[in-house]
Amino acid sequence: MKTRILGKTGYQVSEIGLGCWQLGNNFGPVEEQEAQVILQAGLDSGIRFFDTADVYGSGISESRIGAWRRSLVTPPIIATKVGRSAELYPNGYSKASVKQSLQSSAQRLGVESIDLAQLHCVPRDVLFSGDMLAWMEDFKKEGLIKHFGASVEMLDEAQFCCTHPELASLQILFNVFRQDAVSELFSQVEQNNIGVIVRLPLASGLLTGKMTASDQFDKQDHRSYNQDGAAFHVGETFNGLPFAKGVALVDALKEKLPAEHNILDVSLRWILDHPQVSSIIAGASRASQVVRNAAASDLPPLSDDMHALLKAYYYDEVKAFIRGGI
Repeated sequence: MKTRILGKTGYQVSEIGLGCWQLGNNFGPVEEQEAQVILQAGLDSGIRFFDTADVYGSGISESRIGAWRRSLVTPPIIATKVGRSAELYPNGYSKASVKQSLQSSAQRLGVESIDLAQLHCVPRDVLFSGDMLAWMEDFKKEGLIKHFGASVEMLDEAQFCCTHPELASLQILFNVFRQDAVSELFSQVEQNNIGVIVRLPLASGLLTGKMTASDQFDKQDHRSYNQDGAAFHVGETFNGLPFAKGVALVDALKEKLPAEHNILDVSLRWILDHPQVSSIIAGASRASQVVRNAAASDLPPLSDDMHALLKAYYYDEVKAFIRGGI
């Protein structure tokens, strides 16, 4: 597993990280023992960056990670997020309430100071007021957090966050079916030494190449209840694509790839071929998936021809069907 620097944090993070939304039982039940197996599979595969949030299972994901972390001699970097809990979202934001939320996260994670705390897709008006970023700067000075970043839904939100001089990281939607950050954001993050954390690298599983239009999902899985944005931003589910259309687009892309190229490998390697990316936080509900994703770090870069093919396919065939904006 190769590592990269995560922006201003200076942390050496694994190119492939582990997103831990699923450990909060948000995609269906995950037994306690299985959660520990998934986490350990990540560590054994060289993963040294784990991403969670207070709202994943109302703290269950953080608590599971904290219990596992306490068993380790050398814990990995653990990032969490703040801003989407029932106490805060959508209009309960104050400096005191955000601080209390972070203190609760630290307690569940079993740390005195959080490695990286990220704003969690907070409402646009709250984000653009600038107050929360200023509060995070204060919490860093107090030692509650070591570094702070932001997880955002839209590129203009990412661009705004880049203007804060102490912002260390940005977590964004970026994948073969969501490429606009290359032209709209990456020069700015380079100039400001901001690490990019990529979530939904496989577009909620579409880019594994294994889905069919008839697939059904657990009722607790956002791929069941948020396909059209009923619960939160539509872009967080299947990249904003209508499910059946997304499956069709993946199937058509698979036909364009040379036989020796697997679409999952191509999708992860394409992201890693962008040096602005520090880590990909791919989620996994089974240990075998963790191991499979981690192997992408050892793949060779894609050819220029492959990059040209994927760029043309996105702009000519995919982008027009994305709902919710870019």
